[in-house]
Amino acid sequence: MNATDSWRGVAAEDTDALEGKTASLLQRRSRHLLGSLLRPYRSRIRLGTGLIVLNTAADLTVPFLVGAGIDAAIRPSDRHPSPTLLAVLAGLAAAVLVESITSWVFLRVMGRTTQDVLRDLRRRVFTHFQRLSLSFYERYTSGRVIARLTSDIDSITDLLSTGIADLVSNMLSIAGISVALVLLDRPLAAATLAVFPAVILLSRWFRDRSRVVYRTTRRTVALVIVHFVESLGGIRAVQAFRREARNEEIMADVNARYCDANVESIRLLSILAPGLHLFGRLATAVVLIYGGTRVLDGDLQIGVLVSFVLYVGRFFEPLQELSQVYNLLQASSAALQNLSGILEETPGIPEPSDPVVPLAVTGAVRLDNVTFAYRNDPVLHQVSLHVPAGQVVALVGRTGAGKTTVARLVSRFWDPTTGAVLLDDIDLRQIPDAVLRRHVAMVTQESFLFSGTVADNIALGRPEASRDEVVAAAEAIGARRFIESLPQGFDTDVRKRGGRLSSGQRQLVSFARAFLADPRVLILDEATSSLDIPSERLVQRALKTLLAGRTAIIIAHRLSTVDIADRVLVVDDGHIVEDGSPADLRASGGHYAALHAAWRDSLV
Repeated sequence: MNATDSWRGVAAEDTDALEGKTASLLQRRSRHLLGSLLRPYRSRIRLGTGLIVLNTAADLTVPFLVGAGIDAAIRPSDRHPSPTLLAVLAGLAAAVLVESITSWVFLRVMGRTTQDVLRDLRRRVFTHFQRLSLSFYERYTSGRVIARLTSDIDSITDLLSTGIADLVSNMLSIAGISVALVLLDRPLAAATLAVFPAVILLSRWFRDRSRVVYRTTRRTVALVIVHFVESLGGIRAVQAFRREARNEEIMADVNARYCDANVESIRLLSILAPGLHLFGRLATAVVLIYGGTRVLDGDLQIGVLVSFVLYVGRFFEPLQELSQVYNLLQASSAALQNLSGILEETPGIPEPSDPVVPLAVTGAVRLDNVTFAYRNDPVLHQVSLHVPAGQVVALVGRTGAGKTTVARLVSRFWDPTTGAVLLDDIDLRQIPDAVLRRHVAMVTQESFLFSGTVADNIALGRPEASRDEVVAAAEAIGARRFIESLPQGFDTDVRKRGGRLSSGQRQLVSFARAFLADPRVLILDEATSSLDIPSERLVQRALKTLLAGRTAIIIAHRLSTVDIADRVLVVDDGHIVEDGSPADLRASGGHYAALHAAWRDSLV
């Protein structure tokens, strides 16, 4: 073997070792998640386990009692039923009764437990998703989020509702039947169990191949959901730019991959299930031939042979069911790995370990030698800035210059790579998130409204506010008139994403929301960029009320909004290149003057 082949062999071994370690880590992580979900319900699980044991024991006594009854029936001492036969019949009745009662109690107890665990899991995943920082959602699509909350949790539902119970029951059945066969007749048991090594080999082959297949299935179904969600979420763009054909090509590809993964899992099952069925029939044939010969020789009672046949049939039934359970376990394991990976994602904006709660916030903002890099791509370079309390500052500059980055740093949606952002001389990283959100608020151009009433959307800024306070906020912003003209006034449902309102109306509701929240620092990120001229004028009047008496940072391409600012900062390539009042900068002939002239020309 040459050096290249030797290196390839070592690399392959290293890759296999790495994959093995990764798989081991994922399995430990998923087991830890499952354990943490089940831990609060240990007493119910112990009760459920006891019920399964009783149910399986009652079920396994039936073949033995049938055989004993046959032996008692064919050797009667007189024409009346023997006491042994009566005892067998009573035992059969008791076994059926115990089996029925334990099944009923188990379904009630474990059904409730399953739903409680799933409720806890959904709540934990949803809460965790809400706490993750914006950087997570910039790399994790909404379709993948939905896949975690739907497809993966559905797989775990199947595991908890039937999978674990079936696994325990079938394992107990196999162990109990094996013991029963040995106790009934050792030579016949040895002949029957001779096929078991082949069963183990077939099961191991299936396990090794199905693990990879089911992990692929989880990945491909996530791709289908991602594409479906994103295509429908952008349906306007799809139809406007005739992207239907391309989307159908992508869906055909991911759908085919998902189909192929499922077909491969079916192929594995098509080998396992008939194989187990074949071994079961071979074992039954061995029992009938060998056992029948011994019955004819008087070496074996016919009732024992009947019990053996019944037990052998039941022995391979749980083996076949275990193949189905194993499929479920594989799908659930992959789902648990996905969910545990999400739950181990740490928020990019952590809560302070030693929090500082300011007693009174004036709203002074300072950037102290701030540098910020997004995915190793520098955006801001050693920016220092002081905004006194109550000052209105406008950030202008070309797209990509770093304006929105400044706004998100002041809102603490991101943390600076180096340097510090301070509110009243307190580093934002020391202020608890709940406190910071009370004092710093942002209004964006999307003006997102939730499904619900207008009043609900305004009260989002301060949920405990009374109806009078909500109405007063709308009045102050100038939104009350249009709101009261709606069919149900403040109780009008705005529908999905506020679709019942115009862009200007949605923005006024957002401003009323911010006014009601009464933050000391307000950030407006392109808050008027999507408005028409009449709507913009309406919003401009609202802005004067909204910004009065509070620190504000305005990002705007429409320089008409900039005129209400006390101070303008021109941002270019991650640096602040100009700083002054709007009038002074227009007269200076610099960057802002050029931007203002270009904007005025665009209006002509």
